[in-house]
Amino acid sequence: MDKEKEIVSVVHHLIERAKDGEKGYRTASHDVHEEDLKSLFRQYAVQRDNMITELQDQLHQMGKTQDEGGSIEGTVHRTWLDLSSAIVARDRKRILSECERGEDYAVSAYEKALKADLPTNLKSIVEKQYQQVKEAHDHIRGLRDEA
Repeated sequence: MDKEKEIVSVVHHLIERAKDGEKGYRTASHDVHEEDLKSLFRQYAVQRDNMITELQDQLHQMGKTQDEGGSIEGTVHRTWLDLSSAIVARDRKRILSECERGEDYAVSAYEKALKADLPTNLKSIVEKQYQQVKEAHDHIRGLRDEA
């Protein structure tokens, strides 16, 4: 794969993971009953939406567009479905565990992206977003441990 295709592939993958998280957190914020989690999930949904926009802007600057036909990986999709069933059960620890599992996929995607040979400006965006995802992961894990 040539360098440009690899870069575009990396960005597309990050966009898909951010879309998974945005959709999962948005849905959870509407469905969860605990106000602290509603607020937190709304915050993370907005954060992921901002990440998507930032990454799509990078693609646009490269003269590329977002692959609208991108598919959701089965395991990530199942994680967010498991989150929905945890919400229905009103099980705070399980809700947070499923969110953490979704964040595990995001953290992994960013760690893989950081190993790629990215242009400096894109690498700094990916590093910043990685820190945000890692902080969200660790925060969710801390809340889960307290539940």
